[in-house]
Amino acid sequence: MLEEETLKTGDFVEARRRLKEKSLAATEKLTTLAEAARLVEDGDHIAIGGCMFTRTPLALLMEILRQGQTDLTLSKNLMCYEGEWYMAAGRANTIITSWLGIGLPWGISRIMRENAEGGNPAVHYENLSHMALGLRYRAGAMGLPFLPTLTMLGSDLMSIAEAKTMTCPFTGETLCLVPALFPDVALIHVHRADRFGNCQVDGYPFMDADVAAASTRVLVTAEEIVSEDEIRRYPERTLIPGFMVDALVEAPYGSFPHEMHGLYRADYSHFDDYVDDIREKGTGAIGDYLDHYVFGVANHEEYMALFDGEKIVELVDEARMLVEIE
Repeated sequence: MLEEETLKTGDFVEARRRLKEKSLAATEKLTTLAEAARLVEDGDHIAIGGCMFTRTPLALLMEILRQGQTDLTLSKNLMCYEGEWYMAAGRANTIITSWLGIGLPWGISRIMRENAEGGNPAVHYENLSHMALGLRYRAGAMGLPFLPTLTMLGSDLMSIAEAKTMTCPFTGETLCLVPALFPDVALIHVHRADRFGNCQVDGYPFMDADVAAASTRVLVTAEEIVSEDEIRRYPERTLIPGFMVDALVEAPYGSFPHEMHGLYRADYSHFDDYVDDIREKGTGAIGDYLDHYVFGVANHEEYMALFDGEKIVELVDEARMLVEIE
């Protein structure tokens, strides 16, 4: 975590100081997946880009698991099964999200449910509304201690989330105040980037721009590295400017078996198998999955070799077909 301790809730003064110290120079950010993951340290708060099983930075998340960083906080707007991995491996002690699971057809995370119902003190859950979590990232990106909102008022989430209330000085109405999030590290996967770290995304941007702006360090994987001229040709697609990025890795299929808009569709059959194993064997099946797909391979290339190449071609064709229809 650099030399500082993890920021306290809403500590916007220290967050501004950290970000002010970052260099704005246009320097090359290219590195390896292993080197990028080494920028994550024990105790860090990791904010994860993407949404559910779309554009998840899985290659980075897997490499961090291989390296062994622990005592981590994970936050993401709609978290997929990467949250399960870190809990099952004993690497995360805090989860901040509005959902944890692959999606409605597969149900919520079983290990989260068992930990919550069993009162497991090893993992702390902070559950917010989707809007509230987005506003926490937005406040961090703006360098503010909090933002006012109406979301969560009147719900049990107010007693779970780090939120407070105040009386609006203009209307007299009650407002919910959600504190800013200032993650130590942001992990984001994008469609393309140039060597200086200017990143572009096709399709929904989700909360990634705010996540990057709120974080002290930003680690990015890209499906491809392109020229600066290519980035300048479509400036409206640039979601994250290069000066925010600390490390950039070219990682084709860096989100697989999750999806990338226009590049490859998610492998739903893989999700089915993953959930079926947990239903049959219990949460210990998550450890078996990690032994095979994460710890049983040395790198992302070996990981991708575990999948059926013909199936990947089908998923690529389906994703491209949807873009052509658009």
